[in-house]
Amino acid sequence: MTKLKISALPDERPVKLTVELPATVHRDLQAYAKLVAQDAGQPAPDPARLAAVMVMRFMATDRVFAKSKRRR
Repeated sequence: MTKLKISALPDERPVKLTVELPATVHRDLQAYAKLVAQDAGQPAPDPARLAAVMVMRFMATDRVFAKSKRRR
């Protein structure tokens, strides 16, 4: 079993956002999704959902952002 930072994707109501990613990033998201699927024993998640969880995790672990958010 691998030690991925992202494991299960939360089931939340999405807000549509359009972004452009380099092809290499998209390929890496697809590869990461396959690893998540192997780890969870489930079908591979949509790379768009995976990207959202990654951004959430990034913001949750950014100390400066958290400090700024608490001040508001």
